Amino acid sequence: MPNATPSTFTDHLAPLLDALPEARGVDAALRLIDDCRRQIAGDSVFSIQQNVTTAHDPIDEIRLSRFYSSEADRFPVKGAKRKTLTPWTECLFVHGRVFVAEGPQALPLHFDDFEQMHALGLQSVINVPLLQGTLCYATFNVFGTRARWLPHEVWGIRLLALAAARWVPVAPGLAQRFAGASLGSPVEV
Repeated sequence: MPNATPSTFTDHLAPLLDALPEARGVDAALRLIDDCRRQIAGDSVFSIQQNVTTAHDPIDEIRLSRFYSSEADRFPVKGAKRKTLTPWTECLFVHGRVFVAEGPQALPLHFDDFEQMHALGLQSVINVPLLQGTLCYATFNVFGTRARWLPHEVWGIRLLALAAARWVPVAPGLAQRFAGASLGSPVEV
């Protein structure tokens, strides 16, 4: 599927924003957002990771649980992972900033499961934090097969994340577990 151009981008987003209030539940809403993501980002994989970290988890470690997956057979919903303090976690979970990594060398630097991603031809990512105040309660993630994102694609994914935020609940007992970090300049758009 070809990537959306700036003009067709608005052609896809406006109908989505009109249809979302009528969605009958979380699954229906996220499927609508996923359909629009395909129009904006072309060949890509989409997931939402819910932050399920509690006060009982170790300091400087977060727990994530997959809340939605466009590739549930490869990346199952409820799949879990732990992340320690890295430039990626600092960018999203400490600073609440969008993380963009591009090119074939980028994913191995930031993701433990990059070999699984590489097998799918993925080589770029846009991670958007979903925030409640300053607390990142989930991440909206799009991994693409292209080496570089176009500016309107990044903005489109960011807008889709905002549209999805109301459908992703904050996990019970969610707690910020980073003691205070500064690993340098976080990657952001």
